Amino acid sequence: MYLLGIDDAGRGPLIGPMFLAGVLIKSSEEKALKELGATDSKLLYQKERVKIAKEIRKISKVCLVESPPEEIDDAVIGGANLNNLEAKKAADIINSLNDKKEKIKVIVDCPSINTLAWKNKLISFIEYKENLDIKCEHKADFNHPVVGAASIIAKVAREEAVSEIKKKFGNIGSGYPSDPITIKFIKLKGKQLENTGIVRKSWSTWRKLYPISNKNSQSSLKEF
Repeated sequence: MYLLGIDDAGRGPLIGPMFLAGVLIKSSEEKALKELGATDSKLLYQKERVKIAKEIRKISKVCLVESPPEEIDDAVIGGANLNNLEAKKAADIINSLNDKKEKIKVIVDCPSINTLAWKNKLISFIEYKENLDIKCEHKADFNHPVVGAASIIAKVAREEAVSEIKKKFGNIGSGYPSDPITIKFIKLKGKQLENTGIVRKSWSTWRKLYPISNKNSQSSLKEF
């Protein structure tokens, strides 16, 4: 029996990509993950996350998928939503790590209020399901070490991406709309950022400053 934990990082920021990570371990290794301190990445400092991430990779198989701002905008402005995109990305991870031979218990930190509907959407994108036991729940990163491990891997990747953006563009803050540094950066740089590939132009914060005409674009993350 194997365990596969899946979680995201960078779902809500205005700047930078979103990452989903999957961590696959033998069920007997779950205790080792717990001893490493694998838990909700938000409860850890970045130095701790980086250290733990290295150890996680030693005892597991990891799959990391990235959704750049352009892909997020295409999904949102195209009439879909972020939950749908995340279901596709989670399925990509499952399809990549599933050898179709061993029984795998898949545990996903669900991004949607409606866990059953989101689970059904996820399943629709999975290629081979016969060996899978799929569970979607809220706060799975806190409740299950294997999902906590995925949370850490995804968060480390997100922070590395933000670091690269800062090297090129300067201090963007955290990239979240609630961060005054991020908003100051967006206002200072203005529409110069439009074709840089770092900004989610479907986000309401950007559209309020620089309106776009597409009516299907995102008005609020609450829609998801």
